[in-house]
Amino acid sequence: MAELSRRRLLTTGGALGAVGALATAAPAWSWSPLGSVVGSGAGTDPRWVWDDEADPVVAAVLDSGDVPAVNALLRTWKTNDQPLPAGLPADLRDLMEKARQLPAWVDRGKLATAVRFNQLRGTYLGVTYGFASGMMSTAIPHEARAVYYSAGGADMKDRISKTAKLGYDVGSPNAFQPGGQMVVTCVKTRLVHAAVRHLLPQSPHWEGVADERVPISQRDLMVTWHSLPTTVMKQLRRWRVPIAPAHAAAFLHSWQVTGHLLGIRDEYLPATWTEANAQAAQVLDPVLAPTEEGVALADFLLDLGAEVDGGTFTRPFLGAFTRYTLGDQIADWLQIPREPGWDQAIKVGWPAFIRMRELGTILPGAPQLYWTFDEFIRRGALFYLAEGHPISIELPTGNNPDI
Repeated sequence: MAELSRRRLLTTGGALGAVGALATAAPAWSWSPLGSVVGSGAGTDPRWVWDDEADPVVAAVLDSGDVPAVNALLRTWKTNDQPLPAGLPADLRDLMEKARQLPAWVDRGKLATAVRFNQLRGTYLGVTYGFASGMMSTAIPHEARAVYYSAGGADMKDRISKTAKLGYDVGSPNAFQPGGQMVVTCVKTRLVHAAVRHLLPQSPHWEGVADERVPISQRDLMVTWHSLPTTVMKQLRRWRVPIAPAHAAAFLHSWQVTGHLLGIRDEYLPATWTEANAQAAQVLDPVLAPTEEGVALADFLLDLGAEVDGGTFTRPFLGAFTRYTLGDQIADWLQIPREPGWDQAIKVGWPAFIRMRELGTILPGAPQLYWTFDEFIRRGALFYLAEGHPISIELPTGNNPDI
């Protein structure tokens, strides 16, 4: 990662900074909490809101030097219904007990419908989580810089595996059920975000480029949230994937619950797709921009398959699919070269694949067969990213040591 960092940061140049500065000038906050899942709220600009519950508790764990012991205990906490491990600091335990509770507005029926949607559309969801959400994250300046300069930037493959686990867990049949893992994944991720808020301002490298005093504000969390379900749904609509209204509402609900568990305040979680699109137009679209750090991260993502084929096949394909999914502007920002052969093949082949796959869904047993195949691919991807090891979301003790 250190070699990658030096190479990409030296070659991207300072021009990206000017573009990024213009694009990240966020408009004044005007989205009404009346459009949220709870229909009320203070309406505070989320740029100035972080996580008042988790931040001081996690900061105390970091300052006390208890992180290794806490991480060892957290490794044993794996399923939603599992009791928290004994030995955690009392305030951390209290925080986690509260954080693991599903919101009062959860709709179990919708969560069950979301499972059926994930099973039916798993192929498209996997592709969009990777090529739309994953690659888009490198064109979100706050997120790209937070990843690059924090501890996760030192081992990007491990960092990506943890993000992929969240995408995998939310689509699992028992995601929010007692034996599932989505609640655990979200709570641990929330703790990591709190740790990064405490640690990253101590990095002179991050401080030298940041336009915020503390990273991962509620607005930043909302931007990342919209890069996932909102962006995914827009892609599915653009690809003309047939989606029943009940399935669309259920998919949104699964991500509303996820946002709550990640620490996003309920007043910022949109109640409908109409509200989600309106909010995304205010918080996500205006901030998309290139950064030197984002270009470096995108370069790494495009090289993920290099261990398999040296990148001769996978890198051009991944780049072309990113361009097809996110469009020319973002692809050019990320300095992804055009691949005339692959660009045309994907432009023609992907819509044809969707039509063929949709025709196949009417055959008896096809949805189950599709799900089995998709699950094989998902598990294989996680195995590859984690290099065969269990994926463990843990508190960092510092920032990127390779910068």
